[in-house]
Amino acid sequence: MKFDAQDIAARQTELTAQWHQVTPVATGAGFNRLLEENHLRNFSLWHEEDIARRDDLGFERVYQAKRNIDRFNQERNNFAEEMDKAIVAALTPPTTGCPRNSETPGMMIDRLSILALKEFHMQEETVRAEASVAHREKCAEKLARIHQQRGDLRTCLADLLADVVAGRRTFSAYFQFKMYNDPTLNPQLYRQPPQSGRA
Repeated sequence: MKFDAQDIAARQTELTAQWHQVTPVATGAGFNRLLEENHLRNFSLWHEEDIARRDDLGFERVYQAKRNIDRFNQERNNFAEEMDKAIVAALTPPTTGCPRNSETPGMMIDRLSILALKEFHMQEETVRAEASVAHREKCAEKLARIHQQRGDLRTCLADLLADVVAGRRTFSAYFQFKMYNDPTLNPQLYRQPPQSGRA
């Protein structure tokens, strides 16, 4: 299986624009399905984060947004880990004899996903009709930096994958072990007093 950083970033850009027009859904197969599922969680997370900061929707909607954020964040990490496992299975990185990269390809793809969303939304701000000229110009400067960051990260991912294939660098599939969503690991959940029944 070939993993191409340019294709990965292009797919994230394409999906970001598409999903702002239609109901988001991951339709790919194999590794592309993992890529799209990860991006879908970041897409959903982005918009729930926006909603959570509104003060006109009432407690219940903001509460639901915060719970959705927890769930999407957990799932986003899960799919980043699944991408790493798929890349390990396909490329069989060396286990010794070369430097180990601290950041995995899955982590980098996840960051590229977030930058694709930043790029899209910052671009919107550069052309927002009701915004001031100063606002649009400031956002254009930020957009240029986002383009640079995304390009640099895309190059870093391509270099890492090439080095892994050539045996010059390696990585391990790490696991986040998020504790706050696990009722057996979060003391606020497992130390809750039992609910007393009504007499």
